Amino acid sequence: MTAREAEIIELIRKEVKPALGCTEPIAVALAVAKAMEIAGQHCHPSDTDWRVKEGYSLLIEVSGNILKNGMGVGIPGTGMVGLHIAAALGAVCGKSCYGLEVLHDLDAASIARAKEMVETELVTVGLAETDHKLYVKANVNIEGQHCASVVIQDNHDSIVETTFDGEILFSASDCTESAETEQKTTLDYNLSVREIFDFARTVAYDDIAFILESRTLNLALAEEGMKGHYGLRVGHSISLECNREVFGGDFLSYAMSLTAAASDARMAGCTLAAMSNSGSGNQGITVTMPVIAYSLRYGTSDEQLARALVLSHLVAIHIKGYLGKLSALCGCVIASTGSACGLVYLRGGDYEQICAAIKNMIGNITGMVCDGAKVGCAMKVASGVSSALQSAVLAREGICISEHDGIIEKDIEKTIRNLGRIGSVGMQNTDNMILDIMVCK
Repeated sequence: MTAREAEIIELIRKEVKPALGCTEPIAVALAVAKAMEIAGQHCHPSDTDWRVKEGYSLLIEVSGNILKNGMGVGIPGTGMVGLHIAAALGAVCGKSCYGLEVLHDLDAASIARAKEMVETELVTVGLAETDHKLYVKANVNIEGQHCASVVIQDNHDSIVETTFDGEILFSASDCTESAETEQKTTLDYNLSVREIFDFARTVAYDDIAFILESRTLNLALAEEGMKGHYGLRVGHSISLECNREVFGGDFLSYAMSLTAAASDARMAGCTLAAMSNSGSGNQGITVTMPVIAYSLRYGTSDEQLARALVLSHLVAIHIKGYLGKLSALCGCVIASTGSACGLVYLRGGDYEQICAAIKNMIGNITGMVCDGAKVGCAMKVASGVSSALQSAVLAREGICISEHDGIIEKDIEKTIRNLGRIGSVGMQNTDNMILDIMVCK
């Protein structure tokens, strides 16, 4: 493995991780879990059961985008939505060592205690004064005498500060070389679509075989969602025999149903983990499931699938780098662009056709807004899959949106940067308006 290949794999491992539940409320649960651990070390070092007892309250301060994405999404195993129950679960049973699977030890007793905390108003959630799109500060107040706090910023699992009674215990700004990897942004890796394509084709299979865990986790979610017990049942409904006269029985409907079903399950609180991409489980589902569906339907090898998944994941990570982790632009746009590239690859496409697929996607569904995480996201996921397949097929036919159209440029990297500017700068007022509408309902 070359040094550059190792660096790209480092980026994949950093941005492609298992996540249990929607990552915005999970970030809140993670911050609370860490704060509770700090409080326990200082106030209850010999009492391992103190977390399930009374005597503490939670104050959670979050950025607007965290609030937006946490208001209406299902929290695993609870039948409830929102940041309050997520914070309470982080306090009762969360373990920070699990990262984005912080609620891995969830059980009936923990859920009952967390619901009691919410009902007795021991959890307060408010807007933080911050310019960061992704920001969580969890304060654990112990018997009115002590306070432990944890700040997560910029990445869903990046703890940048911890304190106890106002004393800073840890600050990322004081970290040295050991934390460089965590502090590097996606743009610091200086990727390009050309390099991503070449890497996916030539890197040793053994070095990327780990990416097949995306298939294991996300396919399990899809199969659970196909049972039709979750959310809007988008994926299940598309697959029903009675709806074949509308959707048919072709690969398009198969890919749409599997991908949407995984989103149905995840957004409604399924207790199975998703393999996330760029901090989002829904993006992880959308970037992988159409590619996995193609492999299942047409019998590709594990190596072919792994290379297609690496391509799909990396294209989405690359584009997301220009947008930031949270924005007014729906992550489905970016993720389905990645899966379009994976589909082109599995169908024998070359670099120029990969670029054409990206341009076709950006020229098609740019502008789809993110109005919070919720069960309705499965419908956007299904739309993204449909666009991805359309873009991939046209690209393989040599059809590409012209550089004279809209925001498309001749250069693929300029086209991607244009999308990033629209999502991160141009849609800022849209983001603020969406949040205002949601909190005033």
